[in-house]
Amino acid sequence: MNPRFEFSIHATDGKARTGVIKMRRGEIRTPAFMPVGTAATVKAMKPQDVRATGADIILGNTYHLMLRPGAERVARLGGLHKFMNWDRPILTDSGGYQVMSLSDLRKITENGVTFASHLDGSRHLLTPERSMEIQRLLGSDIVMCFDECPKIDQPRDVIARSMEMSMRWAKRSRDGFDAGGEHAANSALFGIQQGALDEGLRKASADALIDIGFDGYAIGGLAVGEGQEAMFSTLEFAPGQLPADRPRYLMGVGKPDDLVGAVERGVDMFDCVLPSRSGRNGQAFTWNGPLNLRNARHAEDQNPLDERCKCPTCGTYSRAYLHHLVRSGEILGSMLMTEHNISFYQQLMQAMRDAIAAGTFAQFAADFRRDYFQGRSG
Repeated sequence: MNPRFEFSIHATDGKARTGVIKMRRGEIRTPAFMPVGTAATVKAMKPQDVRATGADIILGNTYHLMLRPGAERVARLGGLHKFMNWDRPILTDSGGYQVMSLSDLRKITENGVTFASHLDGSRHLLTPERSMEIQRLLGSDIVMCFDECPKIDQPRDVIARSMEMSMRWAKRSRDGFDAGGEHAANSALFGIQQGALDEGLRKASADALIDIGFDGYAIGGLAVGEGQEAMFSTLEFAPGQLPADRPRYLMGVGKPDDLVGAVERGVDMFDCVLPSRSGRNGQAFTWNGPLNLRNARHAEDQNPLDERCKCPTCGTYSRAYLHHLVRSGEILGSMLMTEHNISFYQQLMQAMRDAIAAGTFAQFAADFRRDYFQGRSG
């Protein structure tokens, strides 16, 4: 019988860890990068092609799916996995971050958030209980608790009040999730640490979440404009405040060098729209830094995007052809560039897993930064 949720650490190297999360729909190798499938699709890719890149899990978005096509409709159609033809694990975020970003369209109270849809202006109330219900209707394998993500530059007392409310919402999320019957018995719930850049607030948040009890713990409220240096400074202490025997998930991160630096500091899971969004906009990530395929210097370059990359795009198409597709606005350009970027991210995660297992992660990280920053040429 497949487990509901089990996490085992197979090797460590400094703070970096590699292991496996076992769930009923399959195993998730960590460190793991989750491609973002906001509206039940990783943009410009078919599900089988996402899986072929090496992705073990994808992310779906509660806010967008509750508005269109609607969680109840997805449930009537057999759940999100069947709806989008993805039979592996799916993590759904709670909708909190998207709602909080609608600063001119929402009102926060202790009960939850009332907001206007960005699609048609219709009014909705999203509470911890409703977020849990939506994620149950979607059939999510990893459910995220509902939280508030305040702006990073708010005064400390504002950040503290927000964090404390998020912890009360976390308890309500726990109770709402546990009331989910069969879905709760077959899925996992992650809590979300808040507290911005403040070590004391982060510790108070972590302690409150641990007291409630979760299957995994996310580090929220970062990658929201504070810059990499401030993010890394926070990651020097934030992961260590969370249980060592549970996965640590850094939400919404990030660039390839962000991932390496966060793994160095003990993070196990990531998600970000960057590889797919950048691909659609003509940017490719490579071992020698990012490339802008719109640049004229690629117009007659017959080399692949990245000679070290094993993806079908690099094995088949030249930079010159991709430059042509991107400059022409052809849909195939978005597809091929996205396929490469998602593949590159998965190859990066595998390389980090291998280096941790071999005890050579520090050397890997140094070599990666040397090539990534010195080799970039646009």
